[in-house]
Amino acid sequence: MKSWIDSRLGNAYPGHEVNLVFVRGLTADAVAEGLAGLRRQVLETGSAGGWTWAMHDSFAPEANDFDTADYRPLCEGDGEAVVFMVEPCSAKAHSPDFTYYRDGRCVLHFSFEDVGQRVGDNPDHLSAELLEAGLIGPDAYCELEDEDDGHDCSEHLADQDDRLVRAIAAAFGLPSPPLAAEVVG
Repeated sequence: MKSWIDSRLGNAYPGHEVNLVFVRGLTADAVAEGLAGLRRQVLETGSAGGWTWAMHDSFAPEANDFDTADYRPLCEGDGEAVVFMVEPCSAKAHSPDFTYYRDGRCVLHFSFEDVGQRVGDNPDHLSAELLEAGLIGPDAYCELEDEDDGHDCSEHLADQDDRLVRAIAAAFGLPSPPLAAEVVG
């Protein structure tokens, strides 16, 4: 996930822990206004492929707000929001996570650390896509773990994260970097 974001931003925002949110049904200004209402500093916005997207700070430390943002208001009615929490807590080394909202409800949420543990109104919403990408099911198991005592599965986790992001992006028709952007200053 981080490599996908870095391919778009590089080190454009050093020191920022960022989320990437895609919203269908709102303009870039409306998404930025909604995130400002959640006390999240918007770093960059744009629109592509029928989605409006925003890169923003994960937390609002100046307001002592380290909780996960509630994105439901951004997709009330017939809206949708796809959220990638890229660096939920770099100090604690948590893995990124993913959440899909529709009509103001959480349809699907999971951590990149454990794609098998999915929650929400429909935890199987992306199961077919995740199975096809070999991220869940029998193909998700690393056979080298049993065969080679010196094998470290973490060596190929970046590939797994990239496959996961590609599967999600394809399932929702999300635009890929480089995105058409407006830097918010």
